[in-house]
Amino acid sequence: MHAPEYVNTTLCFSIAAEGRASVVGKQPLAKPNKLWHFGVMQTLSQSPTDADFVQNPYPFYDEARASGDVFYWADYKMPCAVSHRAVSAALRDRRMGRAALVDAAIEIPPHLAPFYALEAHSMLEIEPPAHTRLRGLVLRAFTSRRITGLAPDITRLCHDLIDRFPAEPFDLLGAYAQPLPVIIIARLLGVPETDADKLLSWSNAMVAMYQARRTPEIEARAVSATQDFTAYMTEQITKKRKAPGDDLLSTLIAARDAVDKLSDAELISTTILLLNAGHEATVHTLGNGVKTQLEQGNRSSDPIAVEEILRFDPPLHMFTRWVYEDLDLFGAPLKRGDQIACLLGAANRDPAAYADPNSFDPTRKGPANTAFGGGIHFCVGAPLARLELQIALDVLHSRCPNLTLSAKPTYADVYHFHGLESLMVTR
Repeated sequence: MHAPEYVNTTLCFSIAAEGRASVVGKQPLAKPNKLWHFGVMQTLSQSPTDADFVQNPYPFYDEARASGDVFYWADYKMPCAVSHRAVSAALRDRRMGRAALVDAAIEIPPHLAPFYALEAHSMLEIEPPAHTRLRGLVLRAFTSRRITGLAPDITRLCHDLIDRFPAEPFDLLGAYAQPLPVIIIARLLGVPETDADKLLSWSNAMVAMYQARRTPEIEARAVSATQDFTAYMTEQITKKRKAPGDDLLSTLIAARDAVDKLSDAELISTTILLLNAGHEATVHTLGNGVKTQLEQGNRSSDPIAVEEILRFDPPLHMFTRWVYEDLDLFGAPLKRGDQIACLLGAANRDPAAYADPNSFDPTRKGPANTAFGGGIHFCVGAPLARLELQIALDVLHSRCPNLTLSAKPTYADVYHFHGLESLMVTR
């Protein structure tokens, strides 16, 4: 086996809806002279910013899946795993990974250097052995006991937020889904809760870098947010070193294995990742889930219902991986240096894995959904997100039994994510 040489900070170019080249992600596509072998797959075109696709991407996924487990998405210039079995396999196959190969990397424009300098230390963007070390140190602090212990705090916060609901129609995202996870992660980390609005603003600006509608203005805001967020966390780390507390940031500072501990760069990257990834996923899942429940007339909040919410309308629809050695993925020939997209939203609607997959069934039993990824990069914050969702739904429906939609919900143009612009409701 050829030992892969990784690079951590890379870019990805694609074709935007207007037909011009634009940056839409973090990894580069395979070089043009490697694209010939994709001709064995069905090629489909679908702009990720098209209005109909934004509102309902699932018909396109059904069309793509009908041709096999893997197809070639012309707009992204890359093969995509679209079935549940192909996505699950790609997420776990160690012949593929998140870090780009050195010979596939392209130069980072100077104006984006601060953003990708932070990304270079993210455990989401590295592979073993660096990933094993970093994730292990983080999990020593981010324990199941610590997460479970947050339940009373999450419950109280849900009640506090509901106490502030207005009598007239209001946006449930702004009043409930958005503040809940950012306040909880602030409390968990041990940073001032009064800074929640700042943290939310920085998080939104940085996460926009992953969206298909990415523009120079979005890039500028993301870089500015990265610099502000980094300065803020540097200050917080300095304070915690002088006066550690019973919080996650203090525990992360102290976390070490037999020979090593987290560097300042890793501490900053990890805390920002926990906030950005945890916030984005929970907001979208809670919004999408409440929308679905109110439309379907079912308000279950038990763990099985939460899993069905995650399956039916997940918050993240695309997760990319690099190919480290030639392989065959369910008939699709992949070459070293290729990049493949795992379409999580498509996998969760695969009729080969779930009976009547386009129907919402809160009692459904079946294979594990792919909403939080899989393999060694399975979302480290998934247990916290599940706990927040279960408690938030339970408290919301018990306190607001007459909650109804007051306007038709519309999805935001945020692909690779999938979430609502707003969720207008009345009590």
